[in-house]
Order: sequence, then structure tokens, then C-alpha cells
Amino acid sequence: MPAKTRSETVYLIAEKHLARRDPRLRKLIRTVGRCTLKPDRDHFRVLVRTIISQQLSTRSASSILARLTAALEPDGYSPARVDALTDNVIRKCGFSGGKLRALRDLCAKLRAGTLPEKSWAELDDLEVRELLMQVYGIGPWSVDMFLMFSLGRPDVLPVGDLGLRAGVQALYKLPDLPTAAELTELAEPWRPYRSIATWYFWRGRGAVPQSK
Repeated sequence: MPAKTRSETVYLIAEKHLARRDPRLRKLIRTVGRCTLKPDRDHFRVLVRTIISQQLSTRSASSILARLTAALEPDGYSPARVDALTDNVIRKCGFSGGKLRALRDLCAKLRAGTLPEKSWAELDDLEVRELLMQVYGIGPWSVDMFLMFSLGRPDVLPVGDLGLRAGVQALYKLPDLPTAAELTELAEPWRPYRSIATWYFWRGRGAVPQSK
């Protein structure tokens, strides 16, 4: 039997912790099964996908990403390669004006060295947040997605995520979507594995990127 990856080991510990601390979440974990999230260490590609995904369905974002990926063939993703595409080509992939501006600003800051290309893992969550929030169009939700889907940080709570809020409302039978403050308080027992708890709420409602 192959050895478990570090992520898989963390997930097993997290599942036991969450099931012990939250009876409602225990039932969801039993229904969904093991956490299968696989962080993507291609940080630039995840940031691009995150910009695309803002306020879009997973299906729409995947279509836009696929068209951009095709436009970058055969060389693949890098700030220089994306910058080499004309605005018209990027718009034809499905980018709005705001997303195009965010993409250009991300590439510019990476190429100028304002943002690191490969050393993100050496930074703590707050440092990552402070750096990425300098990019046009990248807000708290986008940073949360990067921390979870690329850096694999285990204790991120994306309080602005509608899917998480809707999942919590349904599971806890709340009359309304929880506010950021209510969600933060409710999720306190999930620490230090709020990312994994969030994944379960997402997976309980449908497919999750980078997951089986």
C-alpha cells in the first residue's frame, strides 16, 4: 500500500477532529467520505483561475479557463506568456473588463518582483493576504481560495463564500444565511481545520475543483 501524502495525513486527523467537535459535521463527513482535495502548487495558474472564478459558477469559470489554457498552448502558464496575449484574445476567452485588468495587474506585479513567483509557501497566511490584496480585483475571498487550493493551508474560513454560507444554513437549519460574524463563531470548534470543514460543505453540495 503506498504511503499517505502529507495532505492525506492532515485530512485524516482533521476528519476525526471535526467529527468529534461537531455532531452535525460528523454526519456530513460520513455522507461525503474522505477529503480528496489536492493542492495545486502551480501558484500562478491557481491565481488566474481564482480571478476567473470570482462571482461565476464553477462551470462557467471552467469554460473560461479552458479557453485561456488553449490560447496559451503549447507553452503553458507564466506571467510573460499571459502578457504576450492581446487584450482581444483574452476577452474572447470570456474575460470581463475587470477580470482582464486584474489579470494584467497580477502579471505585472509578478514580473516586477512585487509578488513572489515560487516562495509563497515560506509566508504565513497574513503575509500572503497583505501581498495579494495589492493586486487589482483580488479581495479576501480570492486570497482564501489561493490559501486553500494552492498553498494547502488547513485553517482558512472563507466567510464571504456563498456556497459555504448556504451549506451551513442548511445543515444547521438557520433561518437566514449566517453573517461573517455568525459563521466565524459557529466555526470556532472546527479550528485548526476550518479549510477541511469548508471543503465538506462544498462537496456536500456538488463538485469541488481539484477534488475527486
